[in-house]
Amino acid sequence: MPDNHLPDSALSDEALARSLDGDFSSHHADVNGVRLHYVSGGSGDPLILLGGWPQTWWEWNKVMPQLARHYRVIAVDLRGMGGSSRPAGGYDKKSMALDIRELVRHLGLESVHIAGHDIGAMVAYSFAANHPEATRKLCLLDVPHPDESWRSFSLLPEPDQHIDSVVEKGARPYLWWFAFNQVRDLPGQLLDGRTRLLIDWLLDRQAKDPATIDDHARDVYTRAYSSPDAIRASNGWYQAFNRDITDQRDYAPIAAPMLALGGDESTYAYLRELMPTKGTDVKVVSVRACGHYIPEEQPGTVIDELISFLSN
Repeated sequence: MPDNHLPDSALSDEALARSLDGDFSSHHADVNGVRLHYVSGGSGDPLILLGGWPQTWWEWNKVMPQLARHYRVIAVDLRGMGGSSRPAGGYDKKSMALDIRELVRHLGLESVHIAGHDIGAMVAYSFAANHPEATRKLCLLDVPHPDESWRSFSLLPEPDQHIDSVVEKGARPYLWWFAFNQVRDLPGQLLDGRTRLLIDWLLDRQAKDPATIDDHARDVYTRAYSSPDAIRASNGWYQAFNRDITDQRDYAPIAAPMLALGGDESTYAYLRELMPTKGTDVKVVSVRACGHYIPEEQPGTVIDELISFLSN
């Protein structure tokens, strides 16, 4: 089975941006020694959207048109992701947050709202921690910034953990990919030409309803992670976790208003306990009938919660 079902021309960032309702366009900016790709549209207060692994800016496609009716939406591929460049290093979240800070300057903006999912949530949090002057409000979807508790993750699953990471009431996922992504070079060799297998495994087992992430989206993500170099760059996000944990020791509680959205029950419970210790003005919301991929599984809830939070 080929890794992609559609021709590359149909999966290009330019074609994808044009396919969205509204006036969206694809751009690049050279900032902080890296070339960042982003898609923008709409008008109003600026809202930065940052995605995660194994996805790209496209994970926001279901929410961008509606959000663009209220905000200037800027969905960014992180350093090493999709249409952005893949440097040898700089995958710690503090450096990646500086990428976004310099992009904000490049766009002539003084401050922004910022929302992130998965790896993007870690970068969004680091942005708010390191650049409070540029942060209006912060939204984290399903994942916090790495902290000391992450060092206690076990190599072996606990008795109540699901090895397959199936979203199930009361179950905690076994984060085997945290270890897999630490390995140098081998992931790229193993996945070269077979990335779709990993993407389908993750989406099918971490989404409450896998059908909410269709074949077209999966083709987009497969194309983005189809080379050993792309896999090497995404591994870098995970290999920087120890550095991220060290960096966060010096972070003061986030002063900007913060919203955290939790998908499955165990993640929501984790965020509900953790996030009030990370900021001074924090709201944690459970997203019902949802797994990990909140913007694609429950876009209506994301739209409603973001608009309510940002306009309050």
